[in-house]
Amino acid sequence: MLKNVRASEVDMSIKEMYQLCTKKKIGTGQVLVEMKRWFGELTFNVTIRMICGKRYFGTSCDCEDDEEALGCQKAVRDFFHLSGLFVVSDTFPFLGWLDAEGDQDFMDVMLSDYDDDNHQQSNLYVRPRTTKSSSNSKRTAPEVAGAWPIIGHLHLFAGKELPHITLGAMTEKYGPIFTIQLGMHRALVVSSWEVVKECFTTLDIAFASHPRVVAFEHMGYNYAMFNAAPYGPYWREMRKIATVELLSNRRLEMLKYVRASEVDMSIKELYELCTKKKNEAGLVLAEMKRWFGDLTFNVAVRMICGKRYFGTNCDCEEEEARRCQKAMRDFFHLSGVFVVSDSFPFLGWLDVGGYERAMKRTGKELDCILQGWLDEHRLKRLSGKSEGDQDFIDVMLSILEDAKLSDQYDADTINKSTSLTLIGGATDTTQVTLTWALSLLLNNRHVLRKAMDELDVHVGRDRHVDESDIKNLVYLQAIVKETLRLYPAAPLAGPRVAREDCTVAGYYVQKGTHLIVNLSKIQRDPRVWTDPSEFQPERFLTSHVEMDVRGQHFEFIPFGSGRRMCPGVSFALQVVHLALASLLHGFDVETLLGAPVDMTEGQGVTNLKATPLEVLLTPRLPSELYGY
Repeated sequence: MLKNVRASEVDMSIKEMYQLCTKKKIGTGQVLVEMKRWFGELTFNVTIRMICGKRYFGTSCDCEDDEEALGCQKAVRDFFHLSGLFVVSDTFPFLGWLDAEGDQDFMDVMLSDYDDDNHQQSNLYVRPRTTKSSSNSKRTAPEVAGAWPIIGHLHLFAGKELPHITLGAMTEKYGPIFTIQLGMHRALVVSSWEVVKECFTTLDIAFASHPRVVAFEHMGYNYAMFNAAPYGPYWREMRKIATVELLSNRRLEMLKYVRASEVDMSIKELYELCTKKKNEAGLVLAEMKRWFGDLTFNVAVRMICGKRYFGTNCDCEEEEARRCQKAMRDFFHLSGVFVVSDSFPFLGWLDVGGYERAMKRTGKELDCILQGWLDEHRLKRLSGKSEGDQDFIDVMLSILEDAKLSDQYDADTINKSTSLTLIGGATDTTQVTLTWALSLLLNNRHVLRKAMDELDVHVGRDRHVDESDIKNLVYLQAIVKETLRLYPAAPLAGPRVAREDCTVAGYYVQKGTHLIVNLSKIQRDPRVWTDPSEFQPERFLTSHVEMDVRGQHFEFIPFGSGRRMCPGVSFALQVVHLALASLLHGFDVETLLGAPVDMTEGQGVTNLKATPLEVLLTPRLPSELYGY
């Protein structure tokens, strides 16, 4: 009965082919035809005419234009293509909620799947409780309610609220020690200085390792960076070298000229900006977050590889400098993103969001930069031009010539990874602290005036600030401490992992449990700090005068404590004190129209201010003190 459909479609298609030959033939009388498409349109026409009586392609077709026909054909092709794809849930039915490579990311899918409180799976929510370990009947810490199957409490961190704020709210409900489930990993969250003291003293060895995360696999030379390396001989040796050869008091004193010259040059460049771009009132608008970033980057990189990247007398083109700085910023950003395989190791092959691809790209970019520095230093050594002051890479080249520090990593990898660790630790955290310090001062003008009065008394206006002045600037030191209390560079101290079963505050903690210390909550504890959210530097001159930042006062540990404490405390304080004192000594600083500074915190491992810090500057010293 339908023979006529087949016959007429073949006849019409042959006729259309002949018409093509007569119209588009080449000199030899031949015509070029793409037959896969011709066969497709022929069979499509036959089938559709038999099904619905319409002809979609060729002459005498029944649709208005080619767009409708091609749209229909594309839909059918997509059907066949997608029918043959690998879908996670076909092989792993329990992952039916996960749309790998689809339009929704991991958290979007989970939130949409569970957004109804009456969902049939709501009966699987975990209620708050103090649990008993099934294996040994020991008491474990309270667990936060609302865990979902498979992902645990990850959905609670999917919004815009910062993790330390979310965890702080949980502390109000569950107390100073509780557990959460992050995918396949259990985490112990501590927000009490008494419990932290136990973790970082009595149990310091038990919590001396960092959990393995893919960021440091791809960007940290497969955990060769000593801040990410597991506790053991390699970590101990690399931390010792970094401390002795760069961060010891002796070495920092030798490198004092680097800090002083970089601060002086940066202040001079600000003055030049004021003279060239000032408005009618003699003011100039400057973005200080970037200025602090360039300054701290210059100090760190000069100490590591002897190069100046930003400003006058720099050793490279600005494009190279920004490329290097961008790679470091990408490093910090990507170190703080959620990667599926960190919480679900069995999904290591799944790169939801493309973050691992970005990490690999950033890792290659950083390696290219660091390898370039190594090659430059080797060439200088070969040419005999490496005499005089040696930077950290010079020192490392000498050390690694005579010693084998690891069976896992070669000498170049050790040199590059250690340099990257030190630059990362020295730049981002120092920039964060300086930015918050100035922001707090601008929102508390009475404190700013007292700081400038102190500078006028102890330094005057006829010379530069010198590092030797800092010991007399006790109010400035209190400002820095109060900044570190309110805005620690890492609000959640670097995560640790239990190397063995242990007991914390009377609760059993299983080996492999992650330890999260909420510094932000501890350092705003009303039991310790009066008006804990207020900016009051005076507290460090009165009630808390004995407190310092070196890890012994557990109510105030912005740099951490114990074996994994930041080794660069002295360096950070020296740069922050000198840079802040020099800026306040050299310029009057105010905001546009006297407006308050936006104190929104940014996402990431470190707590960088989310928005720019634009200020109006006016020089307050004689021009000759700026180098004119």
